[in-house]
Amino acid sequence: MSSYSCCSKSSKESKKISFLSTLLKLVTEESRLKLLCILKEKEHCVCELMKHVDMSQSLISHHLKDLKEAGIVEAHKKGLYVYYSLTKQGKHIINLLFKI
Repeated sequence: MSSYSCCSKSSKESKKISFLSTLLKLVTEESRLKLLCILKEKEHCVCELMKHVDMSQSLISHHLKDLKEAGIVEAHKKGLYVYYSLTKQGKHIINLLFKI
């Protein structure tokens, strides 16, 4: 029986598979995809995102937190508001997804 490196817990391939699995779970949720599509154009605060999607402030914030933890979205504060934008990695991922 042959051994595949992607099945070994310590291999780079296994870590990539784990990352991709998490990433795909995040971006297959329709609400998150909508938020990413909006952020693809430019940065927004949660209050601006609420104008474009039918979601509560808390749900948008929850989705953004998950996307931020995955390294797809980043945040910075401007005055009283926190603005969200895609990271370099996030832009690359979204460009790949929206080519499909």
